Amino acid sequence: MPNKQFYHIGFGQDDLGSSPPTIALLSGDPERSRLIAQTYLQDVRLLSENRGLNSYLGFLPNGRPILSATSGMGAPSLSIVVNELVQIGIRQIIRIGTCGSIQPHIAVGSVVISNAALCRQGAANDIAPVEYPAAADPFLTVALVKAAQELKADYYLGITASVDTFYEGQERTDSANPNLMRSLHGITEEYRRLNILNYEMESGTLFKMAGVYNFAAAAICGVVAGRTVSENIILEQRDTAVKNAIAIAVHAATTIFEPGN
Repeated sequence: MPNKQFYHIGFGQDDLGSSPPTIALLSGDPERSRLIAQTYLQDVRLLSENRGLNSYLGFLPNGRPILSATSGMGAPSLSIVVNELVQIGIRQIIRIGTCGSIQPHIAVGSVVISNAALCRQGAANDIAPVEYPAAADPFLTVALVKAAQELKADYYLGITASVDTFYEGQERTDSANPNLMRSLHGITEEYRRLNILNYEMESGTLFKMAGVYNFAAAAICGVVAGRTVSENIILEQRDTAVKNAIAIAVHAATTIFEPGN
């Protein structure tokens, strides 16, 4: 049977070689996927640049094969990529993203590790009911926490608000649409009082997919905006936040057991 090339990710199982990976580091930004592959992995091979969904096959320092893949922005794109990655044999996914903190004690430049998500995403509703829990895998999450501690990184562990839009859904008014729907006015303060740590746009759907598809998922995000102070991304500290998130995820990936081991 010829190798099945999946339509969106642009490669198939046969492209992964004799020792195919079961773990993937998943970034929304194709440049972040490239950075991870070229800076942190060994013997890297480009699998595809189809639709900007860059994917790379490489090896961790301990010799474990791993994918550095791109999900694109938002939950609908992520849902497509994750579905196809699971079909080629991926059983563990760590999302490496960016976020805005909504708690005053979480500084820009730090990282947030999500143990669960308040999921306000349409894509997730096609995967499972609204009431279905959006929970991270506890073992992958503990591995991220331990990695952050060993690297002496500034990290926070807690619940993430995972929403579909960057502007309206995160109660931003400094945009083309300053007129938010009434249901969104005050939602950030409401989430803050619920001890939610941050806003981002993919983890809730990822976690629900993990539960339904039976794979392990975790998420770590560099904090690039402090929403208690400003709506804006702080570019001066963005690179530090992203670098820390990547380093923690890669370190964690080297310590966790492969599924079935």
